[in-house]
Amino acid sequence: MSIAANRVMSGTWGQVWVASELWAEVSAFQAKFTYTKEDQQMAGQMAVDTKIVNAKGTGSITIKKVFSRTANHSNQVLKGIDERLTIVGKLADPDAYGAERVAFYNVSLDEEAIMDWKAGGTTEITIPFTFTDREWLQEVQPT
Repeated sequence: MSIAANRVMSGTWGQVWVASELWAEVSAFQAKFTYTKEDQQMAGQMAVDTKIVNAKGTGSITIKKVFSRTANHSNQVLKGIDERLTIVGKLADPDAYGAERVAFYNVSLDEEAIMDWKAGGTTEITIPFTFTDREWLQEVQPT
């Protein structure tokens, strides 16, 4: 099966909702599971195998500085409240075979960039986060 280059999805069409609010100023988004593996030496084989023993969900949202999006997050944290969020990421390119949407649950922000800028340029901030679950709401399937 041959795939034409115009079918490769462009991040230009990505969207992110945080707590059901569309953040239109997002310039990059990533979420992934990292697996912790333990070595397993099995009888009768020389090669060491591995077993996944846990998974950690991490991600980041990079935004153009337009609003004070996380201004009150540290207020809650300093009161001892770890507010959890749901984030939905979408990638839909009109030239691709479809769109994908994934919901990330039990999201906890890792830090708050209170202020971060440099003279002579526009400002972006990256917000790292962790999550414990995800649900594929829409997938791109081969035809």
